[in-house]
Amino acid sequence: MKDGREASLRSDALRKGASRAAARGLLRAVGMKDSDMEKPMIAIANSFNTIVPGHMHLDKLVQQVKKGIEEAGGVAYEFGVPGICDGIAMGLDGMRYSLPSREIIADTVEAMVEAHVADGWVGVTNCDKITPGMLMAAGRLNVPCALLTGGPMMPGVYKDRKLDVISIFEAVGELKAGAITDKDFDEIEKRACPGPGSCSGLFTANTMACLTEALGLSVSGCASSHAISQDKMEIARKTGKLAVELASKNIRPRDIVTKESFENAIRVDNAIGGSTNTCLHLIAIARDFDIDLQLELFDKISRDTKHIVALKPSGKHFMIDLEQAGGIPAVLSRLAPKLKDAKTIEGESVLDIARRSRVKDAEVIRDQNTAYHEEGGIAVLCGNLADEGCVVKQSAIADSMRRFEGPAKVFDTEKSATDAALAGKIKPGDAVIVRYQGPKGAPGMPEMLGLTAILAGMGFESSVALVTDGRFSGGTRGFSIGHVSPEAYAGGTIAAVRDKDIVRIDLDAREIEVLISQKEIKSRLKERNPPKSKVTGYLKRYRESVSSASKGAVLE
Repeated sequence: MKDGREASLRSDALRKGASRAAARGLLRAVGMKDSDMEKPMIAIANSFNTIVPGHMHLDKLVQQVKKGIEEAGGVAYEFGVPGICDGIAMGLDGMRYSLPSREIIADTVEAMVEAHVADGWVGVTNCDKITPGMLMAAGRLNVPCALLTGGPMMPGVYKDRKLDVISIFEAVGELKAGAITDKDFDEIEKRACPGPGSCSGLFTANTMACLTEALGLSVSGCASSHAISQDKMEIARKTGKLAVELASKNIRPRDIVTKESFENAIRVDNAIGGSTNTCLHLIAIARDFDIDLQLELFDKISRDTKHIVALKPSGKHFMIDLEQAGGIPAVLSRLAPKLKDAKTIEGESVLDIARRSRVKDAEVIRDQNTAYHEEGGIAVLCGNLADEGCVVKQSAIADSMRRFEGPAKVFDTEKSATDAALAGKIKPGDAVIVRYQGPKGAPGMPEMLGLTAILAGMGFESSVALVTDGRFSGGTRGFSIGHVSPEAYAGGTIAAVRDKDIVRIDLDAREIEVLISQKEIKSRLKERNPPKSKVTGYLKRYRESVSSASKGAVLE
């Protein structure tokens, strides 16, 4: 026994002995008492801010996390991490900071947890890059932790139609096409986002919440528990208690998360038709867990997983429908025969959760016989246009577009492509190429929700292919192929494509190519004239060290 405990804590190095008196004195300044010096110290990484709807309520959840920590015999300290709203930054230069912020978040958690020698930590998170950044920190630090995702927003309503933020983006194209009136446009904008939470469809934020639960690092049912619900408050309190238990027993993330855990998460991702951004994030997260995850695995598991949940943007349902149908535990119950028996922070295995869970609405979470598609939501394509691969959310593509051949219309910026679409210069059958948008090229690999939503709103989601070395929002629908690797900035074939070149895509064969010879590709690449994009500060450092999208766009 030591100081009444069976084992020492990490924080003993911070608080024990005469030489640590100054540290103890500073801890007293923030309210710690004599009795607190014996307790597990649990850090709370809080991404609360008042600019992002998905984060505006996290301060309330943190209060419940603190209660849980204190009730379980721990003492909490809190620090902030940044959170960018992709929906607000979309289409602006600021969108280039979104993916790079993932690395800042992971680094921030690492610095604060290590510098102040936490025994454990809780990541209170939501939205697109914040959750992946915290998951990266979990693997990298390997300090006991639990994640709490802040929950989805409720959908808005107008004229008996449920709305989300994508409804606003697509309304721009609908207004241009004359499908809605100015009054409709104004009302959609005002009603689509009614309050706190991550956007209400299965976009990247909610996809990552689902995969955090599937990885076993958040409480069962956390992902679909909504931001304004009492359930979320109770889950927050439970998460705080769990963090103390994990710290006291020194149960660390790498004791829980294995290669099998990632395979389960990829299977869930494909079954629910999640965002293609998960291909970037899971590869990056696995790297920090010292697990080798290849892009090809997403396609392999997709071919062996039926698409059984169709939420917005690829279906009609919202996250509230998934919650009422049983959430991720119910999805696991459908997938049980193919899941690996991996651990979770609650002590039960993923298969334990799957076996005790039930589907409450078989239309929202379908069985294997009534699946929406015979394959999962994500497909990985290769060919001379993407030697290292590219990704597409095939669950959001019309069957008529599974084989496509059409002339290229090439743009070196998202704005020029968007302007062309609004000017009526993009026609059915076109292959729209938007390049120099990759991790190095932009830099920062911005999403293109504005462009894809305008094309969808104009009715082109079943007639135009969009191919980019950038990426798409989880809210994108239509024939949108992203993460083309190598990117144009690094000399990938996409830099050689010219207007009117024929682009051929075959989803079933997983092929993508431009119909020109290899000799011609090499000749054009020698002549290429990349757009000038001078950058400074963090983006300059990011460009110099970021890897290919096919490797997770991690900093080397």
